[in-house]
Amino acid sequence: MTRPHQYHGPANYRIKLRGRLDQNWSDWFEQMAISTEGDETILTGPVADQAALHGLLIRIRDLNLTLLSVERLFAVRQESQ
Repeated sequence: MTRPHQYHGPANYRIKLRGRLDQNWSDWFEQMAISTEGDETILTGPVADQAALHGLLIRIRDLNLTLLSVERLFAVRQESQ
C-alpha cells in the first residue's frame, strides 16, 4: 500500500498533449518547459502539489486540448536551511 502523503508534495511532471503549442503558452502552464515531438506538445517541469497539478489539468481541459499522458518523474528536493 502506498503512503497517503507520498504524492502530495512537489514533483516534476511530464504532460503530453495532442497538437503543437509554442513557447508563448508557457505563462498559461506555470512556466513549464514546452517542447514538441511530431504533432504532440510536451510540458515538463516542477509542480508544487496535487492541487497545482489539478489546476494545470483544468487549464488543459478549458483550452480543449487532448491530454495524452501525465507522468510523475521524481520528487523535487527541498533545500535545507
